[in-house]
Parts: sequence; structure tokens; C-alpha cells
Amino acid sequence: MLATARMPLVVALLSLFASPLAFAVTPETAEAVVVVTASKIPEPQRNVTQQVSVIYDDQFDEIGSPQRNAAELMRYEPGMFVNPLSRNDANWGSYGGLGPKYNGLLLDGLPVDAFVDPMSLDPWAFSRIESQRGPASVLYGNYMSMDFAGNQSPLAGISNFVLKDRIDEAVTRASLGLGSWNTAAARLYYQDKAGSLNYFVGGSYEQSDYTGYGMPNSWLDTTKDPEYKKYKLYGKATWLLGRDDHTLSVFANYTTHEGDNGRPNRDYDHQYGLVNVVYANQMSPDLGVRAKIGWRDYERKWSEDNYPTNLSWASEGSVKQRIVPADLSFNLAHGNGGMLTFGGDTQWVDYRTYSDNGTTKTPGNDVTAKSYGLFVQERMIVGDWVLRAGGRYNRTEHDYDLISGGAPGMSSQSWNKFLWSAGARYNLTTALAFFGNAGTSFTPPSAKSVGGTIPEGSALNGQLPNASLKPESGRAFDLGLDARPVRGMTVVARLFLNQLDDAIVDNVVSTAPSQTRSINAGEARSHGIELSLKQYLADGIDYFANTTFTRTRVKNPIDANQDGADLSFVPENVTNLGVTFRLSTGTTVSPYVQYVGNYYDSTDKTSRREFGDYTVANLRITQQIRHTAGQQIDLFADLNNLGNRKYEMPWMFRDVGFNAMVGVQAKF
Repeated sequence: MLATARMPLVVALLSLFASPLAFAVTPETAEAVVVVTASKIPEPQRNVTQQVSVIYDDQFDEIGSPQRNAAELMRYEPGMFVNPLSRNDANWGSYGGLGPKYNGLLLDGLPVDAFVDPMSLDPWAFSRIESQRGPASVLYGNYMSMDFAGNQSPLAGISNFVLKDRIDEAVTRASLGLGSWNTAAARLYYQDKAGSLNYFVGGSYEQSDYTGYGMPNSWLDTTKDPEYKKYKLYGKATWLLGRDDHTLSVFANYTTHEGDNGRPNRDYDHQYGLVNVVYANQMSPDLGVRAKIGWRDYERKWSEDNYPTNLSWASEGSVKQRIVPADLSFNLAHGNGGMLTFGGDTQWVDYRTYSDNGTTKTPGNDVTAKSYGLFVQERMIVGDWVLRAGGRYNRTEHDYDLISGGAPGMSSQSWNKFLWSAGARYNLTTALAFFGNAGTSFTPPSAKSVGGTIPEGSALNGQLPNASLKPESGRAFDLGLDARPVRGMTVVARLFLNQLDDAIVDNVVSTAPSQTRSINAGEARSHGIELSLKQYLADGIDYFANTTFTRTRVKNPIDANQDGADLSFVPENVTNLGVTFRLSTGTTVSPYVQYVGNYYDSTDKTSRREFGDYTVANLRITQQIRHTAGQQIDLFADLNNLGNRKYEMPWMFRDVGFNAMVGVQAKF
């Protein structure tokens, strides 16, 4: 399978890189891609040192989202392994050869939770997704989530869900679909403008009987269909305050996700709320300011039963977390293309967990946290060179009222850290550039990692505590080239190296019950290469091909059972192929294929389990029914996992195999 899945792609890409004709570039072949993530303001890709890929909103339907997770829209990007465990669970993948918490996730430049928020946001609100691949940026701090895998660092990259902003015309979008397991879905969206106000509102509803997504005889066994219902409501308003470059915008999103895990007493009820407020003012041709503040509210509740002894109700667990991020930044243009960016950011966190046995509601973890950061970055353009350097000073404070239901051994901890980042890009021509970047990171252990979700010795499913965790620090480096050999074609090659000291990893310590524990794995290292090719052809065909080879290693001389192990959740290879055909009959066909190589769920060489080595093909077909100047009606069919590969995933999850959805969508 390995040879058939990835070798033709590797040969094709290497042949392209080796061909002298590939770099016979001329100025007219260059493409002016504009990105915002690397500098906080719109800049041409050629003016930033980091490599940024862009996925536009008209590509979202072609890519699809079988697990209803917005992170899946990035799953065919090089260097990314997006791996949502089910429609009801978060993404446990990897980025740049590191685990799922090393790619910062932004919503219009403000941090959000990489595990929770992609499950709750509707991509119809996005204008595009930008993925900055490579070393940590000092312009963004950690996201201080205490849930799931904890604090999230931008060491290996940053992804930015960019919301729609300026509205050109009134548009209504609607979609109705029916699919496997009695899935029914409806979406509605409207945008318009009135004077200085631009706005959009939207919502969606989906329900399904779903199907079992666990391995047989596991803690995920089902006795009935695991039904769920999801509601999403969202909207954004942008006011032009006298000028196009002086604006105030407010975005709000609310999602509720309720259902059960396929047994009578395994129900859940999750509520997610999110607000972004952004003020932008270009005060002069050279000086601009952006002030942002957000509110994130996460409340998850779930029930446990006495499986496998019996299916009677045992307890209810809950997590309540509120995070308020804020960011103030200034951009000062100077000289010939120079840009000084400086400012500060902060976050406030309130995190609490509870367990209710029917008679007593017992608190588990009660933690508050604060983070303060100051950053400055200089970008200079000297001839064909783009040079960048910056620093960040960060202070993080954790206050522990309760850990694992009891008084903690320490009431608080704080860390002060200086971080740096630098990069260079050499634009040999308008169609060929070379780049390199380096940066550092620092990540304290989260409250969930320290206190767990269940006490030591518990027979319940969850995370065990580890009060002895130390913070981790990281270093990242990359080198690459960005070329446009012919008009419409982009070729990127990137070498990367990431290193972690006292790496915090989540290890699976038991599958019955399902339990994990965060540990310091010692020194961890990942290195690899990304090769990527995209081309848009004038005759209605576009295609992409990319492959990422990664090698990881843990060095821990005091623990022979971890020394020499691989990092968790990082496949040795991920290869993607896709093409879109737009036929004269009004039919659009988009087959996408992904190969995933071997990976492990733990750095413990004794207990770890091996996954991967599978290929999955998805197909999207759209047929135009009516296309006029003011109205578009299409029929669509999403066919996922065409080979019905029910491959195993960590924590005894299993892919559900082939599934489909058909429906109608309209735009008018």
C-alpha cells in the first residue's frame, strides 16, 4: 500500500524540483497572494518570511467535513495531520511533527481553542483559512486552555480562521441534506450592508442517529444508536467609522451539542459561546492600531455508567471554562518597506470541574490563570531580502484553589519568559524565493494535566493527575523555497526541525477503563520535509499534491522505557492528492485521497499502540440545476471513505467507514 499511495507523488514532486525548466521563471508568472496572519495586517506573501498557505471559501465544499469539524478543512495541507475522533469528539492530530497543541488557532487574529472551537464554528462565516507553517511567532502567545491537551503553543505554526468582513452585495445561502444514519442537516446564511454597516447572520441544525465509533468490546461499546443534535447560531456586524480603514466589528457564536454515546446512561450536553470585538484604525499612512478582545465560554456535561459491570447511571462530570483574551497592536511603516509591529496581549482564565454521584456534587479542579505579554517585531526589506526579528516577554500566573478535589500542595505558580523569533526571505525573482525561520516557545502545564479529571486509583474514564509536571520549552527552525514555475502553479519545499525540553505528552495508560496521564517525556525532537504542488488551470481543472515525511524521537536517559520512543500522534508520512473538474455540463467533481503512515498513541514503548498505514478517498459531486445572474441552485453528493476503511484510532476509537450525504444548496 505504501508504494501505491505515496511513491508516484514523491517521484513527481522530486522530478519537478530537479527539472531545470521548473525554475525558468519570469516576472509575469508571480501571484500576489495577500496574507494577514504573519504580520497582523494584510501583506503580500513575498513581504513575510514565514510560509503561509490560503484556503478560500469557494474551496470549502470541495474539501468537505465528514466529522463536522472546521479543522478538517486543513487536513490536506502539508505538514498537518487532522484526526477528529468522531462527530462528537475533538481533533487529536499533529502539526509540523508535533502533537495537536503545537499549532496555535486564531479567529480573526484572536486565539481560540484548537480542540473545541473547530467543532462549534460554521465555515460559512469564514472568508478564508490561513495556515502559517513554521517556527513560533512572537506576535501571538499561548492559548491558555486548561481542558483537553491543555495550553496550546504556536511553536509549529498558526492557523487563522478569517471571518468575512466587507459585504459587496446582499446574498442568501441555504442548504438541506440527508445522509447516512438518518442524518438530516439544514443551514441558512444571509449577508447585506446598510450605509456604513456590513453584516451577516447564520445558523445550522443537524441531527443524526449516528453509529458506533468505538472498537468492539471497548469502553465505547454501544447498545443503541449514539444520537446527537447540534445547533449553531452566529453573526457579525462591521461598522465603517467614517473611513474604510476605520472600523469596529463584533462577532458572536453560540453552539449547543447534545446527545448520547450509545448507551442509556451515557448522555452529554455541551454549550459553547464565543464573542470577538475588533477595533481597527489606520491613523495615518504610516501608523495603524488594532485592539481586540474576546470572550470564550465552554461548558461540557456528560454522564458515566458502570460499564462493563452494568449499564446503570454512575455519575455526572462537568467542566466549566471561561477565557478572555485581549490584544493591542500597532504597525508603524518606515523606510523602504520597513514595518515595526509592537504591542501587548493578555488572557484571563477561570477553570472548574465537578463530579456528581447523585447525592453530592464534588468539585475537582478550581483554577484561575492570567497571562501578560509584550511583543515587538521589526521587518525590513533590503533589496531582494526580507529580514525579520522580534521578541516577546511573557508572564504567566496560575492560582490553584483545588486540585483533584483537595487542597493543592502549592497555591500558585508563576513563570517569566523571554522568547524570540527571526526569519529571512530572499526573493530571487517575483516567482522564486527562499526562506528560513527560527523561534522559541514556553508552555506551562495546564490545570487538567496537573489535576486530571479523575482521582488516582479511579476506575472511571478520564485523565489521571500528575502534580510533578514541569513546564516545557521549545525551539523550531525551517528552511524552504517557494516557486511559481508557470502561471497558476505553486511549488513549495520546506525542511523543518522542532525540539522540546521536558516535553509534556498525554500517554494512554489504560484502555479499560480509558485513562490517560500527562508526563514530561524528556527531550523530544521532530524533523522532516514537506513537498507541495498546486496548480489552477484555465480549462476548469485544478489539482494539488503534497507529502510530508516526519521522524520523531524522545531522549530520556533516566527512563529506558521512553528513551528512543516516537512522539505521540505524529505519522511518519502523510500524502495528499486531489483534483477538481468543472465540466461544461455544470457538473463539478472533486476526488480527494489521503494516505496516513504509522504513528503511536504514547511515548511508553511497553504500552503504546501503533496506528495508521491506511488510505482514505472522498468524493464531492455537484450538479448545477439553475445558474442565473441572481440565483444558483445545485444538487450535491458527499461520499466519504469510499473504501469503507474502518481503521482504528487512539483511545479505542474507530472510523465509522463509508458514509454519504446528498442534498440541495441555493444562493440568491
